[in-house]
Amino acid sequence: MLYTSAEAAKLLRRLNDKKSSIESQESQSVTFRAAITEDVESARPAYDYAAAQSAIDGIESQIRKVKHAINTFNLTQEVPGFGMTIDQMLVYIPQLTHKKAKLSGMKDRLPKSREYIRVAGIIEYLYANYDIEAAAKDYDKVSDELARAQTALDVVNNSVKFEIDI
Repeated sequence: MLYTSAEAAKLLRRLNDKKSSIESQESQSVTFRAAITEDVESARPAYDYAAAQSAIDGIESQIRKVKHAINTFNLTQEVPGFGMTIDQMLVYIPQLTHKKAKLSGMKDRLPKSREYIRVAGIIEYLYANYDIEAAAKDYDKVSDELARAQTALDVVNNSVKFEIDI
């Protein structure tokens, strides 16, 4: 069946939720308590070990297939306008995010700021050792590039389909 990356991610979440639900039900049924005066069989919850293991194994097999298809897609699908595959973009975007955060602090710094050193009772000045305007311009460039990268990745993830055989 054909899926977009966004649809595949939702499918993966559904499969993981289904597996968690079966495991939760299993953990509630795998053991039980009965009072010594109780009829053990009437207190026994319904539980089929073989069926539970088979269901979990089947879902895990589907999860592996979906993850493999997503990984293969991410390794081979190029993001238009960037000359990078999705997996490279998934590294590039956090790098841009980090750079944007760093430049944010640099562009907002004053050229000279007064600091009081309590222990010594001395007033010192902290000086910016770079061009603040250049940092502000770079911040704008990085912000624009980050927005462009995120949008391009979103377009691919929501429009390009690939095969998942489950």
